[in-house]
Amino acid sequence: MTDDIDERTDRDASLVAPLPRISIQVFTETQDVAHLVQNACQDRRMAKAHVKIQTGGAGAAVEAYREAPTPNVIIIETRLNSVTLLGLLDELAGYCDAGTRVIIIGHVNDVLLYRELLRRGVSDYLIAPLSLLGFIRSISDLFNPESGAKLGRIISVIGTKGGVGSSTIAHNLGYTIATDLDAETVIVDLDLAFGTAGLDFNQDPASGVVEAAADPERLDGNLLDRLLSPCGERLSLLAAPATTDRTFDFGFQQYEQIMDLLRQTVPNIVIDLPHVWTDWSRKVLLASDEIVIVTEPDLANLRNAKNMMDSLSVLRKNDSKPHLVINKVGIAKRPEIAVGEFAKAMDMQPIAVLPYDAQLFGAASNNGQMLIDVQAKHKATEAIPDIMRAVTGRVADPSRAKRAGLGVLQPLLEKLRKRA
Repeated sequence: MTDDIDERTDRDASLVAPLPRISIQVFTETQDVAHLVQNACQDRRMAKAHVKIQTGGAGAAVEAYREAPTPNVIIIETRLNSVTLLGLLDELAGYCDAGTRVIIIGHVNDVLLYRELLRRGVSDYLIAPLSLLGFIRSISDLFNPESGAKLGRIISVIGTKGGVGSSTIAHNLGYTIATDLDAETVIVDLDLAFGTAGLDFNQDPASGVVEAAADPERLDGNLLDRLLSPCGERLSLLAAPATTDRTFDFGFQQYEQIMDLLRQTVPNIVIDLPHVWTDWSRKVLLASDEIVIVTEPDLANLRNAKNMMDSLSVLRKNDSKPHLVINKVGIAKRPEIAVGEFAKAMDMQPIAVLPYDAQLFGAASNNGQMLIDVQAKHKATEAIPDIMRAVTGRVADPSRAKRAGLGVLQPLLEKLRKRA
């Protein structure tokens, strides 16, 4: 019941699956539950659902559906005794369309009532007061059974200005998750005209993102698998075309279909977002489980980082705050804001600070390599696992991390190991 749901929710809120496009009607009896439902409607996981709130509890629900079709989900708050409630529910059952789910919100922890409700076909019995995410999860689980163990985590990486290195960090982060955690990972390059994911992995893949987004109605798991380009044993790339011979005017709905499909099949999805602030890019950020904001230590980046952090924190009240990464620290002869002052102005500590090294980043970029392949012991390279730990909550197996540090010899040694 509710206590179990709240306990799971508090452990990992990101495992609450977004609701599909469904209709929900809620019949409340108290202001507390009405306010809870109103606040839940503002959560990103409820964005697709159409919710209507009414007062009157179980009696109002019976009257509402005597001659009207029922929605996908009916939620009824009740303070009635069990005999009266069960009688009204029996009457409501005669009006419910096939497939309608019913959730009851009660104020008494009554196991016998709970069992009787389940026997009558009620989907769940929740006990007030409820947590907001616990309430959302109770609905989500009706359409995404056992989604917690299977739901993919979307990590979006965006820069506060062009050229701050957000793409480099996104690609190295995806690579590190795949290798150090031995976890299936997909990198999605949404910088359609100028994306560098193909270059950074020394590949010339098909423009998977454009083909997937061009016809979302045709997109399914099989087509998406064909559009993914393998970049390693556990890593795949959904590449951008990186061409200016045409313009790309896709909206969030096209990208949303891709994200939903990837969530169902891949544990980790890293989205490389271009430095734009549009309706679609903002919605991609709002739909993400984790956000990494990459910045540099100067005034314009500080202003942009604070604006983005404040906006996203307000819009994502029920999610963790975006993470801050300060990149390119220590460029010779460039006046900089000290990291401590930057963090104080942001009122948060960065999860990683990467020193600038033209040789390291230039070699990795020009050779189509990851930072670890160029110089495993560099401070910038060693910061990537810190970012991974912050966004996944997991730490690399030392044996895998050691193999990952073998750099250019790793592919050869992996082949030899498999043959042995």
